[in-house]
Parts: sequence; C-alpha cells; structure tokens
Amino acid sequence: MRNSPFWWILIGLMLLLDIYFFQALRLLTQHAGPRTRAVIFIFYWLISVSAIVILLILPYLKADKQALLGKSTIFSLIMGLFIAKLVASIFFFLDDLRRGVQWSASRIMGNSPANTADEAGEKISRSVFMSWAGLIAGGGLFGTLVYGFGNKYRYQVRRQKLSFPQLPTAFKGLKIAHISDIHSGSFTDKEAVAKGVMKIMQESPDLILFTGDLVNNVATEMDDYMDVFDKLQAPLGVYSTLGNHDYGDYVQWDSPEDKKANLDQLKNVHARLGWKLLMNEHVKLEKAGQQIAILGVENWSSKGRFPKHGNLPKAYLGAADQPFKILLSHDPSHWQAEVLESYPDIDLVLSGHTHGMQFGVEIPGLKWSPVQYLYKEWAGLYEHENGQKLYVNRGFGFLGYTGRVGILPEITILELV
Repeated sequence: MRNSPFWWILIGLMLLLDIYFFQALRLLTQHAGPRTRAVIFIFYWLISVSAIVILLILPYLKADKQALLGKSTIFSLIMGLFIAKLVASIFFFLDDLRRGVQWSASRIMGNSPANTADEAGEKISRSVFMSWAGLIAGGGLFGTLVYGFGNKYRYQVRRQKLSFPQLPTAFKGLKIAHISDIHSGSFTDKEAVAKGVMKIMQESPDLILFTGDLVNNVATEMDDYMDVFDKLQAPLGVYSTLGNHDYGDYVQWDSPEDKKANLDQLKNVHARLGWKLLMNEHVKLEKAGQQIAILGVENWSSKGRFPKHGNLPKAYLGAADQPFKILLSHDPSHWQAEVLESYPDIDLVLSGHTHGMQFGVEIPGLKWSPVQYLYKEWAGLYEHENGQKLYVNRGFGFLGYTGRVGILPEITILELV
C-alpha cells in the first residue's frame, strides 16, 4: 500500500486540496488583523503539513497491539480531515463557478468595470457566505466522524422475521444469528468484543451463521480472540465462509507458500473455534425427520477488484433435492449476478462485506449511505419478486475508519416463519 500509486495520488490530492482550501481561509480572514491572520495561517499549515508527513511515515511504523488503536485513530483523523476539506471545497467550487459565469457573462455583454462595480460588494458577500457555509459543513462532518469513534462497539441487535411457504414445518420458528465482517485485526478492546459475543448468546439462537472477513489480513490477528469467539455455540451448529480479506491479498508476502500457509492457518482457526467452514460445499441439517441445506461459497464478487474464488455449482451439487436452501456468500453482489440468474430455488442468501460503509443515515423514511452508489444491496433485507430473499449484515467489526456514524455494528437475529 505504501508504495502503491494510489498512496502517492492521495498525498498529491491532499496537498492540492490544502492549497485550494487555504484560498477560502484567506477570504474569511481578510478583515482580521495581521497578527491574527498570521496565527491562523501558521496553525492551518502546521496541521496540514503534519497530516501529510504523518501519512507518509505511518505505513512504516511497526505498531504492536497496544499501539494499534493510536495508529488507526490517527489515520482516521487524517482521512476525516481530508473528507471534511473535500466537502467544504464543494461549496468553494460552486462559488468560484458562479463568479466565473458572472465574469464571462459580463465580458460577453460588454459591461464596463463601472457597470459591475456596484455588484462587487454583493459578490464578496456571497463568496463569504459560501465560504462560511463550506467551513461549517466540513467542520460538522469532521465533528460527526470524531463522535463516531465511540460507536464502534455499540452492537445493535436487529430482528427480522422471514416467511417462506416452502420451509419444512420442523424448522418453523428457527432462530438464526447472522454475523459478518468481524475484522479481528481492528479490535483493541477485548472486553467490549466479549460483550458483543455475549449479546449473541443471550439470544439463544438455534443456528449461528458467519459470512466472512474474520481477519483484516493475517490469521494471527485471531490469537487474542480465540477465547472470545469460541463462546459462539448453537444446537444446530456454527457455519462460516470466507470473505475477501481472509485470503491475505492486501499484504505483501515473502512467497506464495507463505500466503497459502496463512490461509491454511486461518482455516484451522475456524476449526479450533468449532465452526464448520464451508468451502464451496453444503451441509444438510435435520430436525424431526425433515431437512434443509446450508450452502457456503468462498468469496465471489461481481465487482472486478474483488476475487471470484467461489464455486456455487460445486456447493449446490447434491443439494437440489432439499426443499429449503440458505446460501452463505460474503459479497452481496453475488445475489443478482449469479443466484437470481441461475438458482431460483436458493431461498435465502446471507451476506456482509459492505459494512454500510460505517457511515450513513437510517431513520424512518430515509436509508442512505455512500456505499449505495457501489452496491445496490448494501444493508438489511431485500426481496425478489419470485420470493427469494437476501439479507446484508452491516458488520460486527470495523475496518479503516475506527468508528461508525449512523450505521452501527450489527447482530442479526432471523426467525424463519
């Protein structure tokens, strides 16, 4: 990551944004005294340059578990500052665009400076207003992101009843706990995570299903949390699958063999936890002489930047005769891209992956997150006209931004009726 073109493009964008933002700051302080302006300008550039320098050296810092929170928080603050400036700059740009259009119009109409002089005061007034509006919007966003740091362990239990006419009678009332995207490498508060696991067990689920991304990158991230997640137990078992982060694709390995060894170690972690990892396969659950099938595939995404390791035909083989099927597939784009197209008898798909971008608004009448421009199905329940259903879990853990705003970490309790 630190040597990637993206990293240097980000640094360049931050510098350009700092320069552009500074022009608005000069406008807002034009009536302040010279000493006051000097203090404001020095303070601004001290923060801006420090953010870029820290971002440059941050990937080279070897942070132990105790320092991880500080490193992650600093990165989140820098990114929050960047996004806040970006939002503010939208207001600045709109004002620049307005003034550019007015100037062009005056040149086309042949207005002399004398004819436009009376408008100068209004132009400055509008510019100052837009600059303040941008500053308030950006500052408000930054404050919201800082507030979100306190939400990363505020586990929310979401309950959903799902009706399926074809569900065998023995399984009516089945209670499923669905979790996804644990991202154990981001955790720094073991006690808080343990309380989240306790919340799951207090629901007394019949079945627990996990849909991938147990770690951020490496299997050893789970070392400190084995005695937390091994508490997840259910009468019908715990079943899991892999997500895109579980393959170790986002770190540099000394050799392909090391990468494979890491994946093998992660598979062993699932086994040691007592979870049945479904690698393009299925299991049949029996109750009172009736059966349903749980299918699980490796990560499969219709988005080009994510891997397609999943093999649904292989997982489906031998399950066609089951009256009811649940598919565990990490990436929700799999639902429309393959499941709806070719497997109309897969009744329920459970996914995760999006985290709801850990930022959004969910209130009665309004459900919004920036991630919806990338994923059509990104949080909660979705139903196709043929009766097939998809549920996208908002994630148990967090990644990148060490907080959540509006989209809280989720424990899903599904009841089949």
